[in-house]
Amino acid sequence: MTSTVPADRRFRGAPSGARDAGPFRRLLGVLRDGLYRPLAEDDDRVAYWVRHVRYGVLLSEISAVAVLVYALFTDTPGRHHPLLLGAAALVVLACPTLLLLPLADMMRDSRGPTMFYLWTLATTVVVLFGTWLDGGASSPLDALLFLTLTYMAVAYPPHGVVAIGAVMMSSYVVLFGMSGLTTSAAFFVAAMGAFTLICTMASANSWAAHERQVQLISTQRTLAATDPLTGIPNRRTLIERLPLAVEAAASGRRTVVCAVDLDGFKAVNDRDGHAAGDALLKAVASVLGAAVRETDTVARLGGDEFAVLADVSDTFPGEMLAERLRGAIALAGARGGVTASIGVAEVLPGEDVAVLMHRADAAMYRAKAAGGDRFALLSAWVPPADTPRCTGATTVRG
Repeated sequence: MTSTVPADRRFRGAPSGARDAGPFRRLLGVLRDGLYRPLAEDDDRVAYWVRHVRYGVLLSEISAVAVLVYALFTDTPGRHHPLLLGAAALVVLACPTLLLLPLADMMRDSRGPTMFYLWTLATTVVVLFGTWLDGGASSPLDALLFLTLTYMAVAYPPHGVVAIGAVMMSSYVVLFGMSGLTTSAAFFVAAMGAFTLICTMASANSWAAHERQVQLISTQRTLAATDPLTGIPNRRTLIERLPLAVEAAASGRRTVVCAVDLDGFKAVNDRDGHAAGDALLKAVASVLGAAVRETDTVARLGGDEFAVLADVSDTFPGEMLAERLRGAIALAGARGGVTASIGVAEVLPGEDVAVLMHRADAAMYRAKAAGGDRFALLSAWVPPADTPRCTGATTVRG
C-alpha cells in the first residue's frame, strides 16, 4: 500500500525536455502557475468566489451610477458627454449578465481566473476611456483604478495583482504621457505603483492564510481518519467506506470484509513490554498492507483488532485472501508466537453496515474458537427477534 520508490527516482525518470527547459519557458511556467492558481477546491471556496463576483457586480453598478451622476451634474469636460454617459450606462446594463454565467463550475478551473482578468482589464479600459473623455490626467475618474485594484487585492493571487497594476500604470502613461508626463500624472503613476505594492502584500498575506487554513484542515482530516500508532486508516474510515462497497455490490462488484484478531498478542505485552507490542502492531499493519492492493483498505479497529476491505473475484476469492493474510501475520509474529483469527464476510447488496460487521466478527470468533491461526467464512447473517445468530454455511480453515 505504500510505495517504496523514492521521489528522486521519479525525477530522474522524467523526460529530459522537462528538466532542460530554457529559462524563458521556466519563467512562463512560473507566471502561468502564479496567475492561474486554483481558486476553489471545495464547495465553501466556490461559494466564496461566487459571492465575490456578486460584490464586484454591485461595486461596478454603484461606480457606474456615480459616473452618470458626475457626468450629468458636474461642470467638467465630460459634462453630458454622450460617450461618457453611454460607457457608464453600458456598465450598468452589462455587468449583471456576469451572474448568468455558470460561476460555480467556472471557479473550479481556469475559466474562473480568466473571467476575473478579462473583467478587470475591461474595467481598466472603460475607466481610462472615461478619464480621457473628461479631460485626461486632471479628471478624478482615474481614482476608480484604485477601487478596481482594491477589489483585486482581497481575492486575486499576488501575481495577478502585480500584472494588472502594471497594465494600469503603463496604459496610463501611454495614454496621458505621450505628449509629456505632467506633474499630476507622474504623481498618479507613483501613487499607483505604491498602491500596487501594498495590494500585492495584502494579496500574498490573504492567500498564505488561506493555504495555512487548507493545510490545517487537511491535517485534521488525516488525523481523524488515521490510527496514530500504525498510520493506517482507523475504524471511522472503514465505516465510511463500507456503504460504498455495499452500493457497489448491487452492480455486481465482489468485496469482502475480513475481521482480523491477533492470537497471543497479550502475552507479548506481558512478556516483552508495550513497546514490543506496539512494534508488532506496526509490523502487522505493514504486512497486511503489503498483502492487498492499494485500492483496498486495511484499518486498525483498536487494540489488536484489524479489518480488511478488499475486492475479490472467482479466481481470487475471499478464502484465498484470508489465507494470504493469515500467513503474512503468522510470519510477522513468528518470534512472539502471534497468529491471527480471521473472519470473512462477503458484502451483500443492500446489507446494513452494522450487520456486515457483525457477520465478519461472528466468523472471526468461530475461527478463534476453533483454535486460532485460521480463518472462517460466514455466508449469511439473519438477525432474529431477540438475539442475533448465524445462519447459512460456515467454513473454518487453518
